[in-house]
Amino acid sequence: MKQHLNTLFVTTDGSYLARQGEAVLVRVEKQTKLRVPIHTLGGIVCFGRVGLSPSLMGLCGEKGVCISLLSNHGRFLARVNGFTSGNVLLRREQYRRADSPMDTAAISRVIVAAKIANARSVLLRHLRDYPQTIGRAEIDKAIAYLAQSIDLLRNPALSADSIRGVEGDSAGCYFGIFDHLIVAQKESFAFKVRSRRPPLDPVNALLSFLYSMLAHDVRSACETVGLDPQVGFLHRDRPGRPGLALDLMEEFRPFLADRLALSLINRRQVSASGFKIAENGAVQMDDATRKAVLVAYQKRKQEEILHPFLNEKVSIGLLAHLQARLLARHLRGDLDAYPPFIWK
Repeated sequence: MKQHLNTLFVTTDGSYLARQGEAVLVRVEKQTKLRVPIHTLGGIVCFGRVGLSPSLMGLCGEKGVCISLLSNHGRFLARVNGFTSGNVLLRREQYRRADSPMDTAAISRVIVAAKIANARSVLLRHLRDYPQTIGRAEIDKAIAYLAQSIDLLRNPALSADSIRGVEGDSAGCYFGIFDHLIVAQKESFAFKVRSRRPPLDPVNALLSFLYSMLAHDVRSACETVGLDPQVGFLHRDRPGRPGLALDLMEEFRPFLADRLALSLINRRQVSASGFKIAENGAVQMDDATRKAVLVAYQKRKQEEILHPFLNEKVSIGLLAHLQARLLARHLRGDLDAYPPFIWK
């Protein structure tokens, strides 16, 4: 089993990261605030104005620790990597499968089915936890609709474009009742529609931020296994877009990001005062709220769950790595089909 590596999040403006032997130093105003051995890290994520020494970047490249640079509000800016890892034969097979309409549809179908099943589980879990919830009839309808969508995906003749259509319709249904899942701070955290660039309300700001963290983790998992994160199946090629990472993270959006966002709101771990409206109308988190979300995200990743395919307990933070390995095994021919992550 792969060691559970942590992600170092650096959120303080003006921080400077340097190398000291085989460790990462975090300095603020020339004072060392943190020292972390490089072997304990799987990635470093820097928000805002953070400096990096060339020596540290070289160490991270050598040790396979990726560095992601994001804006203060979680928008991806750049990434520092070492040499491309992995078996070239695996990547060549990935490219061949991505160019095959049949293989593209087959892999996209199971990924979308898993995403919809996990979204449906989020709704079922909500009704179990809040049996007297407002909007129960609408939630029940959405649960039935998502079940029908999964049945549609059983048709092996569906093209990749048709599968994307089912995914889009299901996402619209799911987010159409998402506001009913918010049971606390309703006035401050009302949700009407999913808005991305920019997020136009606190709920969307929270979701977008968590999706950015999830994308970082899944992309790192793809690179660790040796897959090309840029070449996907459900998400087609687009310059600068990590298509395969976006494919694999679809399975985790409801289970990890959406549930965590709802938990933070419903348990009052975030409040309306932690969100500000920028001049362009975008809603952004302040530093304290962003740090609280990051702590909750890291804590959630340390929890254990029974993997549905491997039938063994693993930490949630390892799920992306395990799914990337299972996809690689399928592409190599060791598995007849890719087994997606389905939350039970």
